[in-house]
Amino acid sequence: MSALYVIGRILFALLFVVSGINKFLDLQGATQAITTHFAVPAQLLGYATQIETFTGMPIAQLIAILGGVLEVVGGLAIATNFAARTFAVLLAIFLAVTLFHFHDFWNATAPDRTAGLFEALKDLALIGALLMIAGRSRDLAAPGPSYTDI
Repeated sequence: MSALYVIGRILFALLFVVSGINKFLDLQGATQAITTHFAVPAQLLGYATQIETFTGMPIAQLIAILGGVLEVVGGLAIATNFAARTFAVLLAIFLAVTLFHFHDFWNATAPDRTAGLFEALKDLALIGALLMIAGRSRDLAAPGPSYTDI
């Protein structure tokens, strides 16, 4: 594996690690953002209430914590190339969900539409990079062809 590829993976993963840590540092703000942009579907309200009762915290706070854990662990997995494929796919799904719920530029007014569009495009680019990692990575934990075999 070339040194540039390793450096690139580490720098790319840093985005997720820092984002996840920031969720923990401002858990109240992350919870509020989720509450503002996400509503539990009516079909899942019963389950959400059970989870809230079991954990003793609002579902939005639990989502913020789980999202932060996914970002930190996924970023570290990508940086170290340990289970990178799995976490790249999970992070791509996570970004697709946040793209839909947080960057709904299609409902924004003219001044905010452009900013929302570029946030959405940024997330799409990150999803693309994660899919490239999932398609090219050779996880340390999973045997498979090396880069020279491709």
